[in-house]
Amino acid sequence: MHLAVYLPLLVPLLAAVVARPLASRLPPAAATWLLVLSALALALASSAVLGMLALTALVRIPVVESLGEMSGPVISQHDPASVPVAVAAGAVLAAAATMACRALWRRAAALAAAGREARRLPGAGQVVVTDDEAADAYTLPGVPCRIVVTAGMLRALSGPERAVLLAHERAHASGLHYLFTTAARLAAAANPLLRPVASAVGYTVERWADERAAAVTGDRKVTARAIARAALAATAAPPRRPAPAAAVLGAVSIPARMRRPGPVPRRVAALLRPPPQPQLLLLAAVVVLVAVSGISALEAARDLHALLASARAAAGTS
Repeated sequence: MHLAVYLPLLVPLLAAVVARPLASRLPPAAATWLLVLSALALALASSAVLGMLALTALVRIPVVESLGEMSGPVISQHDPASVPVAVAAGAVLAAAATMACRALWRRAAALAAAGREARRLPGAGQVVVTDDEAADAYTLPGVPCRIVVTAGMLRALSGPERAVLLAHERAHASGLHYLFTTAARLAAAANPLLRPVASAVGYTVERWADERAAAVTGDRKVTARAIARAALAATAAPPRRPAPAAAVLGAVSIPARMRRPGPVPRRVAALLRPPPQPQLLLLAAVVVLVAVSGISALEAARDLHALLASARAAAGTS
């Protein structure tokens, strides 16, 4: 347990380093799934080992030791962590749990508000055009999802570029991309080391929608041009988005990501190249990395169980 219990705390550091290159080299859909599942698994494994470390401090308390009928000397002799380290792990776990619960509550409330906003939109169609002169376009989650496009955005784009815009937003709606970003954000709330992974997921869902729009329209150059022009339009006239949309869809809507100078040139450049192909070695490396974290957490749990069993057995023979 001495080594295994610490590996899940270190693997998220590697995940944070490889998240951006992975997001650029893999097909966007595959990258999104891989990053989200990896983030959830790593957050779970790191939280589990923090709980195990905290438990080693808890069982050293005389009252707990007596109630559990365990031998204190056996635990102290074979414990993988000192008392200060175990107490610190408990404090970190409590803070992580608080942040994760807070993030879950806020995200759930924002999604509910966005759903109500989607139901209040006029008309029965999926696409709603507003009279706002500011350039904006976004997808509100709901049953079904609704797409909002401003008149300012439509005027900024040509006919083929409007088709790209709508195909992009429909990809967000049909793919339920807000669920991926929600899962990644919750994982990052539980383990802040995973924030670069959550940021990479925000990028890959945009790339996923870009590739879908390029496939629907059949022209990667027009898709790249539409993204660039929409970015310029959104920058020239910042949109006044309703609060529910701003709270939920900052990482999913086109303009919100376009206003950041980093991802936009990367997305445009990616569309001017052939679509990325699956890279089995890269996929296997990530899977192995996550598996190491999970197996280490399971091994640490097994060793902790054996330690507590030995402490009980020693107390029973004394």
